Amino acid sequence: QVQLVESGGGSVQTGGSLRLSCAVYGYSISNYNMGWFRQAPEKEREGVASIDSAGRTSYADSVNGRFTISKDNAQYTLYLEMNNLKPEDTGVYYCAAGRLPVYITRTIESSDFNYWGQGTQVTVSP
Repeated sequence: QVQLVESGGGSVQTGGSLRLSCAVYGYSISNYNMGWFRQAPEKEREGVASIDSAGRTSYADSVNGRFTISKDNAQYTLYLEMNNLKPEDTGVYYCAAGRLPVYITRTIESSDFNYWGQGTQVTVSP
């Protein structure tokens, strides 16, 4: 059974940093695409960052240069380093796993992912 468990969310002020982690069970993160999504209140879920089997990364324009996705295959853990946070980054952040070995994209689509975590709240105050 595949299970994804996020941690590391919290409340910070504008300009602050957070590091999200996603522990993955029952799944080989080294072989397929992994991603981070977020959902703000009354907004649709949006793809934030992704990484594929070879470590190639993709980012939403809104976070490019501020967020960094990475993974530790040996520890079955996915990370999202978030710097220079803004109030518009507020939302519930979800970890996701797909079945695509190669994943390089301009738009990170939720339909490209098959498994999801329960989410962790990130709140950025002005």
